[in-house]
Amino acid sequence: MSDSPEAKQETRKEEAARIRRRWITLGELLAVAAVLISALTLYLNWADKKDERASKAAENSKASARAARLVLNASADGDSRLTLKPTDPDQLVQSQTIHFPRALGIAPVDTTGEPRIEAGWFEDALKKARNAAKLPDDSIGDEKLPVTIVTQFVVNGDTHSDSAVYDIGYGIAGKWLSGHKLTLRGLSLVSHAQGADAQAKIDARWARQTKR
Repeated sequence: MSDSPEAKQETRKEEAARIRRRWITLGELLAVAAVLISALTLYLNWADKKDERASKAAENSKASARAARLVLNASADGDSRLTLKPTDPDQLVQSQTIHFPRALGIAPVDTTGEPRIEAGWFEDALKKARNAAKLPDDSIGDEKLPVTIVTQFVVNGDTHSDSAVYDIGYGIAGKWLSGHKLTLRGLSLVSHAQGADAQAKIDARWARQTKR
């Protein structure tokens, strides 16, 4: 016995309802998927920006560390004076204090606005110390006088301080009766050091110089 028209119509209604329910379920799944994709996209963008910020922060930190590390170059201005300049042209020296080995009995020398080393600061004491140590009247090669240079400088608007041990290269010629001539040659970085440690280093270096 065939279904009545009413039964067939009811069957079609039920089938249509099932199809609608399937479409609603599929739509919900697509909506959830869209939300997940959107969330994943936001996370990936955030992660990329976080990595980029971290990378830039690391680069800025390295650049700041490089900017804060000072190395001085010296050029001879006649025989008795060295003009000092940072190797980094962005660094501007404000003031310096030069410390000498204790054995020379020289007080530290301060400079402001014109970084330099002058032979007159230590020439007499150096000659006396060389004579006491019975060092040659004439240089065989470039002689070395260890000093500590403490520098206040500005870079990119920020003030920094650097302390380092340097060797002043010099030559000496003459006789004690006729007088000695001191000629400044240049400057060589030894190491970065501060305070008592720096003083101990230049004292030890000078002691080795006078025991040759």
